Amino acid sequence: MNAVAQLLAPEDILLDLDVSTKQRVFEEVGRLFDRRHRLAQTLVVESLNARERLGSTGLGQGVAIPHARIKHLRQAVAAFVRLKLPIPFDAPDGKPVSGMLILLVPEQATEQHLQLLAEVAQMFCDRSFRDQIRNCVDTASVCKLFATWPLS
Repeated sequence: MNAVAQLLAPEDILLDLDVSTKQRVFEEVGRLFDRRHRLAQTLVVESLNARERLGSTGLGQGVAIPHARIKHLRQAVAAFVRLKLPIPFDAPDGKPVSGMLILLVPEQATEQHLQLLAEVAQMFCDRSFRDQIRNCVDTASVCKLFATWPLS
């Protein structure tokens, strides 16, 4: 199983989230990380916003990888979000984003952080993966798709 799949459980996935801004996505993800990993919602939102101010984490093709380093975090955590409707994200291709993997890593986890980002970027660059994740009907199928990547 790949490293990203090891971080995701069905409870870490929000499907058809009905929000209209990046800020609202970060607030909902902050709630999820607060509930699932006892990370303060405000810390999550502030950290993701601080990273976005450095440059958009939108990749293009309707996907993004919002990520941040979190002080005192012991291990990486992730969440997958698929939005009900795409939102502006300042992606390089100008297309709005509807799918994103949010990644939080320990402050000192530079190599792990880079490896996870590279793995997610490879997944999201795979058109078949993007198409399939858009069509997943439940959180279990999203987890299975991440776990079976690379697709055969």
